Amino acid sequence: MKFGKLIELSHVLKPGKEEFELSIETLNVEEVHKRTVRRSDIWYIIQKVKMSSHLGTHIEFPYHHLETGKTAAEYPLERMVGDAVLFNFTHKKKDEEISRAEIEASGIEVRKGDIAIIYTGMQELWNTSRAHDRPVLSVDATKYLVVDKGIHAIGTDATGLEVRETDHQPVHQLLFSHDVAMIESMTNLDKL
Repeated sequence: MKFGKLIELSHVLKPGKEEFELSIETLNVEEVHKRTVRRSDIWYIIQKVKMSSHLGTHIEFPYHHLETGKTAAEYPLERMVGDAVLFNFTHKKKDEEISRAEIEASGIEVRKGDIAIIYTGMQELWNTSRAHDRPVLSVDATKYLVVDKGIHAIGTDATGLEVRETDHQPVHQLLFSHDVAMIESMTNLDKL
């Protein structure tokens, strides 16, 4: 199988430097598995990792907002693999809406099963005090992508697609009620 250019879309995680919990403990294998024998000149380790599900570049599945929604283990892999369309909204500012009209006016054809990627330029503010100063996707634009076009997943370099710290998240609710997973905090979208 021949591949084109591969581009890493995930941020590098740094224990102790992330907004959400990430800790890694490195142990010699015999500290964890008492019956294992290891010569002192052999490197053989096991690591214990404790982390938040919202750490770094991550995928949110329907269970995040729907008690009966699919978890990562239950989510169909084929909904996470496929053709993608990239929308450039790097001109949008904090809490400024991306509208259905703007998605339609982009001239980008969205087909059933596509993965929609919303490029906001927020990857440049990753792990800074302005990391959440993101534009938002309107409910109508979400309906257009999910209901009218039938996307399978949506991704963004922003830390989310809604105004933060509200008492409801209608974009999340709409995505997850239609079995659409959301990838947040992507990077290198400028290379796509």
